[in-house]
Amino acid sequence: MTPKHKKASRRLAAKTAAATVTLCLATGVGGAYAYWATVGAGSGAATSGTMATVTVDALVVGDGPQNTLVPGGTADVAVRAHNPNGHAVQVYAIRGNGAATADANHPGCTTTGVTFVEPAAPLAPTVSIPANSSVLITLPGAAAMSTASLSGCQGATFSLPVTLEARK
Repeated sequence: MTPKHKKASRRLAAKTAAATVTLCLATGVGGAYAYWATVGAGSGAATSGTMATVTVDALVVGDGPQNTLVPGGTADVAVRAHNPNGHAVQVYAIRGNGAATADANHPGCTTTGVTFVEPAAPLAPTVSIPANSSVLITLPGAAAMSTASLSGCQGATFSLPVTLEARK
């Protein structure tokens, strides 16, 4: 090869390399632009299940609170809550849902003077009920008895209707 051909060959190689680099850069920038500017659309679907009602059962033997109610005082309230769901739930609130009544052995207790003192929501400390189980919840000082309570209420056990709010 003559020196003239070598020089022309180098020039051609340099032009080819420059064109290749320019093409690569142009394609790369174009690819990046296409990546960031691409718009897509689609749709999805989901269904939500329903949570089964968490129930509050009557107390059973051994579930009773550890202190008694006297006129002008307060006492603990104990409730047993059952979670029939396949997942744990958190008890958010427990609210009064009617008037307190005395047990059948105290017919003279027509004026109970007993009220339910609702704890602040959300309950603190947090109460969780595991899946498919029940827990005993003790609410300190949640029953109050006024001095208007009749003497016929001495020794009575009171029913306090409540509503329990549970959340997942």
